[in-house]
Amino acid sequence: MTTDQALDDRVNNRSRRPNSKAFRDFVAQGWERTPVPAEALEASRFTPARREAVSKAFPGERVVVPAGSLKVRSNDTDYPFRPHSAFIHLTGLHADLEPDSVLVFEPTEDGHDVTFYFSPRAGADTEEFFSDARYGEYWVGKRPELETMETMTGMACRPISEAGDSITKDLGSTSVRLLRGADSSIEAQVDSARQAVQADLEASQAGDDELAQFLSELRLIKDDYEIGEVRRAIAITREGFDHIIDSLDEAVGHHRGERVIETAFWKAARTEGNNVGYETIAASGNNACTLHWTKNTGKVNPGDLLLVDAGAEADSLYTADITRTIPISGTFSDVQARIYDAVLEAADAAFAVAGEHVNRPVKFAEIHDAAMHVIAHRLEEWGLLPVSAEEALSPEGQQHRRWMVHGTSHHLGLDVHDCAQARADMYLSADLKPGMIFTIEPGLYFKEEDLLLPEEYRGIGVRIEDDILVTEDGVENLSAGFPRTREEIEAWVQGRS
Repeated sequence: MTTDQALDDRVNNRSRRPNSKAFRDFVAQGWERTPVPAEALEASRFTPARREAVSKAFPGERVVVPAGSLKVRSNDTDYPFRPHSAFIHLTGLHADLEPDSVLVFEPTEDGHDVTFYFSPRAGADTEEFFSDARYGEYWVGKRPELETMETMTGMACRPISEAGDSITKDLGSTSVRLLRGADSSIEAQVDSARQAVQADLEASQAGDDELAQFLSELRLIKDDYEIGEVRRAIAITREGFDHIIDSLDEAVGHHRGERVIETAFWKAARTEGNNVGYETIAASGNNACTLHWTKNTGKVNPGDLLLVDAGAEADSLYTADITRTIPISGTFSDVQARIYDAVLEAADAAFAVAGEHVNRPVKFAEIHDAAMHVIAHRLEEWGLLPVSAEEALSPEGQQHRRWMVHGTSHHLGLDVHDCAQARADMYLSADLKPGMIFTIEPGLYFKEEDLLLPEEYRGIGVRIEDDILVTEDGVENLSAGFPRTREEIEAWVQGRS
């Protein structure tokens, strides 16, 4: 038994890759150097304004925004690469073009020079071409050259090998803000450089946090490109839900019917878009009362309700987030209908309040309050509350939240829960403004195990979720093309092919 081989090299023991000089000489010959098409990304018309906002926010400071690195799934296999959302927003890049790359804002007298550092395409005469399973063209296909990337992004581009000096130079006299949580190697490099110049590490961390907050809040108002991409994601999502309806008969007969539902949706998300924007919830019966049920291992039984919370991610990586609750047999029972109509009423009340922003300032938190007002009064009407609805709605009460513990709305975009690092006064306490996209998603969840419920309510979970755009004239339900009322849902299921 030999132990002189490095552990991280032993993964190659399973392979017999050629490594002779004859091979190296031969493999470097005779390759046509077909260029990657050089076309400006659609987003590149919008990214300069986003970068300019960053420049104005941090004058005289270097700003470093990494794309992120490939993450190991198991042994020597990686998860599909997904850049950090702030990086996507500022560059317009997406998919798998830019792992281990970084965007650097270098301060100048009148703003910043912005440079994108990445690994350009290597020649066939390099080791990378045939031996690098992560980046080599022989393994993963063509990568853009520097000139191609400049055309795509509209930014100056340099090899990633030059990024280190660019990030840490003159650190004693130049303040650096780093977007953390994306690339641990860049973080280590910056932290080491800060220590070398005896920088105030607590102040540096606070500056990094402020950058993350700013980049998150920068996405609160969507531009026309972003709105169009969310519309695209919603259109793909609608196709996925139609696949779900068509798969119901197969799902009912399968021991893992929920997986049949999940797979039916994934087909549309993957063939028409990039993928799902988050793990699909396909929850039948009592599983619908588990808010983040993503195991999807249950049966789909006739007579039960099926709650599907799913969103397709467009190639741009903007996602939809839609929930529909469907009677598997095609018709709601009386108690199912009662619960469904209450949730729909709550959603409609939230819509109405959001639309009032044209006449008065409306806080984001008011959307939730409107939905909860309906939920509490319906629970009181059904005799389920231990106090009055008004007592429950008080800050000291909240008993109605036993059956809906989540919030009614969240921002939506590159992340399914977008802008998550925004301050409370920019989120819950913020006035609605044109360009905001968020969900409205009230629900009621009556678990089988809940002994405070009458038997007829137990095992029923209902959520209705739509994606909303704030406009100058009110609000637009971007998912209006989905069946939504109880009658529409029943007709949808009954009309399946």
